[in-house]
Amino acid sequence: MPAHHLPPLLLWRRRSLVLHHDQHKYTLSEQSQNMSVSLSPSPLSLSSHLCSHAHHHPPMAILRHLNIRHHRRRLTSIAAAAVRQDTTVWTPAPLTAVDPAAESLFHVTIDVSDSPDLAASHTLAGQYLQLRLPDAAKPSFLAIASPPSLAAARGQFEFLVKSVAGSTAELLCGLRKGDVVELSQVMGGGFDTDQISPPADYPTVLIFATGSGISPIRSLIESGFSANKRSDVRLYYGARNLQRMAYQDRFKDWESSGVKIVPVLSQPDDNWTGEHGYVQAAFARAKKFFSPQGTGAVLCGQKQMTEEVTSILVADGVSSEKILKNF
Repeated sequence: MPAHHLPPLLLWRRRSLVLHHDQHKYTLSEQSQNMSVSLSPSPLSLSSHLCSHAHHHPPMAILRHLNIRHHRRRLTSIAAAAVRQDTTVWTPAPLTAVDPAAESLFHVTIDVSDSPDLAASHTLAGQYLQLRLPDAAKPSFLAIASPPSLAAARGQFEFLVKSVAGSTAELLCGLRKGDVVELSQVMGGGFDTDQISPPADYPTVLIFATGSGISPIRSLIESGFSANKRSDVRLYYGARNLQRMAYQDRFKDWESSGVKIVPVLSQPDDNWTGEHGYVQAAFARAKKFFSPQGTGAVLCGQKQMTEEVTSILVADGVSSEKILKNF
């Protein structure tokens, strides 16, 4: 049969290797959607294909070998994924409180006193875990808002949770005291404050947070990173308006610890006299002289904000290693 009459041979779904026939040479390429071995002739050499014979066909042994290798790799991947999934240890824990923290934000407290190993695994500000519910399709990743000392002293984790329609977080925010959730192990390396230590070498620390991204920042501030031993520690905290800004009741204590709070509202009311717009723009406007070599930064929140602030700081000479993120 002439090569141009050969039907495509379906090998597998999702990912495949496509065999291309070009005159007397066969080549392989990878294709990621619909998945056939293409034996179509090159348009430039159609006349020569009309005269070609069966000895130009690709050996079926090659196709069988490729098919076997693909399925072997796929089975290995599935097995590896199953092993990874099985390593997640889920610990049941009851809710202590679910209280409004701001518009669309909830303060959630979970009792882990019966799971001392889980409580002790929270060692650094910025760490997070997964939380799952029986009625939820998938777990939710949540940064721990409380400092590690709270888990050690009271056996509690605190979270600031944004209720998003249709999400696990929305279901969580609708629960009550005593309801049981399941928690994974604490994950992540947190904010590596060793990168901006000792305080004498890094007197300036610029902190940026938006929305519920203030959650791990609270953990950082209340854990202590020697803010009172630094000359310039600023928190640029962005929200749509004051009704959506959590932890306002903690601002006084944070300032007492050495952190200057700079609220930034993107849609303030007419009575607002503070910073407005986006966090990155407010920082660019208010930026004062600082030594790049003696400056560190901590970022958590909206992706665009973290990217733009990082670009500004790096352009000013701040080392990217000194710009801390928890994800």
